[in-house]
Amino acid sequence: MNQSDVLFLVVFLILLSSLTIFIVQFVRSRRRGSDEGDGRAGWWEGPWDDDQRPPR
Repeated sequence: MNQSDVLFLVVFLILLSSLTIFIVQFVRSRRRGSDEGDGRAGWWEGPWDDDQRPPR
């Protein structure tokens, strides 16, 4: 395996992982669109985020 093969493999893996992340984010945003108003917070939002949130 020479240097160009390694470079091709690295570029291919970066593009594949970027495409996978893009597809996952797209699917999650479409699923979340219908449930957005139910008041549930995401797993990344904790009680520390309530201080900056405007009152409803």
